[in-house]
Amino acid sequence: MPLFPIEPVVTTPTLELTPQAVAGLVEELRAYHARYAPLFQRQEQRDWSAQYLQGLLSALPRTSVEPMVLALVGADRDAVRGRQHFVSAGTWDDTAILGRHWQEVEQTLGADDGVLTLDGSACPTQGRESVGVKRQYCGELGKRANGQAGVFLGYASRHGDTLLDRRLYLPEEWVADAAYAARREACGVPAGTSFQTETALGAALIRAVRQAGTLRCRWVACDEGFGRDTGLPDALAARGLWYYAEVPHDTRVWRDRPATAVPAWSGRGRKPTREQRRAPAAAPQTVAEVAAALPARAWSRRCITEGSKGPITADFALVRAVAVRDGLPGPAVWLVLRRNTETGELQGYRTNAAAATPPAVLVRLSGMRWPIARCFEEGKQHLGLGDYEVRSWRGWHHHLTLVILAHFFLMRLQCRWGGKGSRAHPAPSPPAADGRAPQAHLRPRLGAGSTGVLATPERGGLSRASYAPPRAARRVS
Repeated sequence: MPLFPIEPVVTTPTLELTPQAVAGLVEELRAYHARYAPLFQRQEQRDWSAQYLQGLLSALPRTSVEPMVLALVGADRDAVRGRQHFVSAGTWDDTAILGRHWQEVEQTLGADDGVLTLDGSACPTQGRESVGVKRQYCGELGKRANGQAGVFLGYASRHGDTLLDRRLYLPEEWVADAAYAARREACGVPAGTSFQTETALGAALIRAVRQAGTLRCRWVACDEGFGRDTGLPDALAARGLWYYAEVPHDTRVWRDRPATAVPAWSGRGRKPTREQRRAPAAAPQTVAEVAAALPARAWSRRCITEGSKGPITADFALVRAVAVRDGLPGPAVWLVLRRNTETGELQGYRTNAAAATPPAVLVRLSGMRWPIARCFEEGKQHLGLGDYEVRSWRGWHHHLTLVILAHFFLMRLQCRWGGKGSRAHPAPSPPAADGRAPQAHLRPRLGAGSTGVLATPERGGLSRASYAPPRAARRVS
């Protein structure tokens, strides 16, 4: 088997911040928040959004509203109610804030070969009244549980990775069942909301970023939950994007394009217009069958990353194939096969990348789906991604918007301060044998060695002076 030079495949740097590195974090946070402050209509919203960001970044056991207020303001019931209303019912515009966020991501992480990463994540939730709650699989627990699920879009480049957008998944019964009407109203689900699959939600998130036109990207990476649906890859290809989708082992392809033709008209009935495969035509093969039939020389060993005990490698095979569409040959694709050197576990990826795409690029992209899983892990462990205590549709989206800003604040600091790997760093650790994302101990923790990012929250939050627009933008009366 060919063994390529043991050089780590560069994907995205890990997010590393030490206690020493965050000594001036509050001042940095003031300047960062000032970029978004004008998008909040009222001064109270500006104050509370700044405090919320600071709370998410603080060393608190739980970053829900009440602990934040106790740490930043003190025991004030009115302050708790005000902040709860700000998150759960505030009329500030997430769309404008996230649009500005995409501009900031472009400035810090943007690259011509940037990757949009699409994935879902669920958080356990108590009770039955929170919007979209249902018993469903929760990756955080590794089992089915009462929870809320969301679809998330991330961005990854050689400079770093972060989250871009989020959308709550509403189970079909929440939308279509009359028995849920009272709950929909209580949770503020927008009137006219229709059921959308997670794939449809993901497509909408990608469409919004592309229509904004502010963030460069070349690729979209997703897991097999999205990759098994041929509609999404085809829509991405129509938009000029290259998809890199993990696919199930039973996905079928042809190694060679079969001949097709429109059957000759017999002179009776409707004249045929749809092509059919010409006989004799070989049946398409599954991904597993293609992998099993490859000779040993078709596989090459590539280094994925540098581990603590040396390079971590996987075996790769790259096969040109033809996708199946409605039983007929579809677009030409690359089938990327990745095999664990220890367990033999096989993963397959399908991509519409150009035939001339270098093998090293196709190998690198196999690791670019995992940065969004790291964002989830960092968000849940350190930034309160799952700590919201709101039941409303608006509250869920408001909270996740501010978590997204908090995460990017840290990634932006790392890039600005030239932290380890801020421009190039070995790939993230590969998934575990069960296919899950790397666990926290497999990469340096966010704020490694510290008890929190803001170890001592400032009482009163950030000063109002930081919210003033730049001098050149102020009106002169």
